[in-house]
Amino acid sequence: MVTTKQADAVYIHIPFCKKICHYCAFNKYFYDGQPVGRYLDGLEQEMSLYSLKQDEALDTVYIGGGTPSCLSMQELDQLMQSVHRHMRLDKQTEFTFEINPGELSLEKCQLLYDYGVNRISMGVQTFNDNLLRRIGRNHRVRHVYQSIDWLRQSGFKALSIDLIFRLPGQTLEDFNESLKKALELQLPHYSLYSLIIEQQTLFQQLMREGKLPIPNEDTDADMFELAIKQLSEHQINQYEISNFAMKGYESRHNLKYWQYQPYFGFGAGAHGFVDGVRYYNHGPVHHYLKQTQQQSKPIINQLTLNQNDQMEEYIFLALRTNRGFSLQEFESKFYYSALELFGEFFNKQVAQELMIIERETVRLTNRGLFLADTVFRELIGWLNVVK
Repeated sequence: MVTTKQADAVYIHIPFCKKICHYCAFNKYFYDGQPVGRYLDGLEQEMSLYSLKQDEALDTVYIGGGTPSCLSMQELDQLMQSVHRHMRLDKQTEFTFEINPGELSLEKCQLLYDYGVNRISMGVQTFNDNLLRRIGRNHRVRHVYQSIDWLRQSGFKALSIDLIFRLPGQTLEDFNESLKKALELQLPHYSLYSLIIEQQTLFQQLMREGKLPIPNEDTDADMFELAIKQLSEHQINQYEISNFAMKGYESRHNLKYWQYQPYFGFGAGAHGFVDGVRYYNHGPVHHYLKQTQQQSKPIINQLTLNQNDQMEEYIFLALRTNRGFSLQEFESKFYYSALELFGEFFNKQVAQELMIIERETVRLTNRGLFLADTVFRELIGWLNVVK
């Protein structure tokens, strides 16, 4: 079994939101009435159980949620102090913070920047106020522009926004308008996601009742194709199925996931991957706090991946990126030839012009990335037959 190196990446989960979006299935809780201060104390206690202040600084730190920007100035200050007490960061560390446009202020932006945050991921979703209301967002388009202004005033350059397409009632023309407004901001990174109806969400309930008029699959594909074309015309290239960036602005932290690198996960519902083991923290805040107050790691489950699991995960994750993976690197990690194990599947995809194998690298073509869901479904089916 492959053994991973010491993780140099950290994910921190803040599970609180001022409003729960209708499509969101992440581990999250309403901010009001929650023991936020005690949760931040628990986070620090959890961090203290790991040896993160090594000789070398961490490569990436990512604070997500939930909505981390819903924290007050005092709570943000407490969180940032905890991070710096227990982790070694330097100017090369990519330090990402997720924000909601409706919950920022110039003071919050400056506090984050002063503590070394150097990358912002903003959940915009759409530039249509009616659609924002329909999907349960608590911000409006004007907040996006104000937030971008504050962030730039504070010194931030690495800014990213998320857009969601195939929203209820959304047309291709409307999505095109959102793309146009997003590109006018001249940001170096954009993430685009097709709406997925997740379990235990309001949208799932509405769909069951026949009250969720989402665009059909053809319109969904047209929207994605339009996004790829327009972003490419602005020199913002697709480096992963849902992520697009100017050269040098790719998310190093997210690339850790897709390149099968180890990372620590802190917080309620967070998960990590270290030494071939995936671990998952307690999701409910009170369970998480009970464990941290006892100075024990709040892990509810650990899954040790066997070599077959690791090889399959490695292939799935690597093929999400435009770089794919090196046949030589695969063999050095797992001591098997990927062509011997997966050659039949690879050859089928090459014949359909969905995959290319060249210079010892296996990757999806542009068409393959566009049809990645189909490719992955076929791969799952092929693996099930082989097993």
